[in-house]
Amino acid sequence: MSINDKCPCGSGIKYKKCCKLYHDGKIPSNALILMKSRYSAYALNNAKYIQKTSLNQDDLESIQEFSKKTNFQNLKIIEFIDGNEKAYVTFKATLFSSDKDTSFIEKSKFIKENNRWFYVDGELL
Repeated sequence: MSINDKCPCGSGIKYKKCCKLYHDGKIPSNALILMKSRYSAYALNNAKYIQKTSLNQDDLESIQEFSKKTNFQNLKIIEFIDGNEKAYVTFKATLFSSDKDTSFIEKSKFIKENNRWFYVDGELL
């Protein structure tokens, strides 16, 4: 993928003006932006960003393996519940792994610590 291609998060704008900013160090101002930038990081196999923005510090190799074998097709935001210290994003990720549809809907929980949002966990719906 080129930095001039549309961002995987579905914003419709170029990656270089969207999630790349966060992947390069800009701090997301809310959980929704963090969620979208994490989706893009998975799509681009940026495991370090996924690990850095997660409270549970998932294994880099596991993230990379998942990202490599998965074709990320689409992200649809279903609901965003914003808060000062806790937020939730419900989304549908359209994915294919080995040509098999592995899409899912998840309600993700995020918390804010030291003025930074972090992914906590998700509940599959």
